[in-house]
Amino acid sequence: MKQFCVLLSFFFALTAKGQELYVFTEPASNMPARSISIRVRSEFMAPQPWHNLPMHRLMPEIMFGLNKKWMLHTGLTFADMHTANFGWESIYGYLKYRFLSKDEIHQHFRMAAFIEATYSRAPFHQDEANLGGDKSGVQAGIIATQLWNKLAISATLSHTQILDESRNSKNVIYVPSRIYQVMNYSLSAGYLLLPRSYTDYKQTNLNIYLEFLGQQSLDRKAYFIDMAPALQLIFNSNTKLNVGYRFQLDGTMQRMAKTSWLISIERTFLNALGKSK
Repeated sequence: MKQFCVLLSFFFALTAKGQELYVFTEPASNMPARSISIRVRSEFMAPQPWHNLPMHRLMPEIMFGLNKKWMLHTGLTFADMHTANFGWESIYGYLKYRFLSKDEIHQHFRMAAFIEATYSRAPFHQDEANLGGDKSGVQAGIIATQLWNKLAISATLSHTQILDESRNSKNVIYVPSRIYQVMNYSLSAGYLLLPRSYTDYKQTNLNIYLEFLGQQSLDRKAYFIDMAPALQLIFNSNTKLNVGYRFQLDGTMQRMAKTSWLISIERTFLNALGKSK
């Protein structure tokens, strides 16, 4: 009975903000307190002129809901995007703190701050400052998320510093100059499409998303802006399956690819960190 009540509580929390479980970005809300989630993402890119085979990046990750305000991610990436062989590429950590929460009936507004750090052993390729495997660096930013009934809107603004040894080299001049500092911005919308009404926590949820993701260099005039529609299925209130397609709308940056597919699956375990006293 107690386990059922815990699962039911999680179900209502999930359905209340299911449409802000974005596929390409993080919301200001956190995962349930004292829970652990395991997520595996796969990114697929078409062959490029400099890489004549399809490219794949695998991103296993573990996430901790430390409490209602703090959330921690850590993970690895494996890829064949920079080398001919598929292998370990990077390790990263992500910490988020929700500092504002205004909850009302059928709506809420939340804000959070985050910091992310990545070490990558991939060689310095392309302009895009991507900490998801391509580059070593740190990123810090702010997220604001508003939920109205079945619609959730979220915006993120962040700053990234790329920490590559070439940054401090005075003996080599790169043409064009390399990009080490960028501003990132995103606007995400999610809508709970199904079910129209809830009768059981085992009902499957269908969420649809549309996200815009951009980056602006601070070192020279270079930028990009992408659109990323996605679908999400939530099974049994604890397992998510995401499918998204990302493509460039405009930009001048050299990038690994201008289009990509993302598929991910995530499983959440409640009270895995122990019950509160």
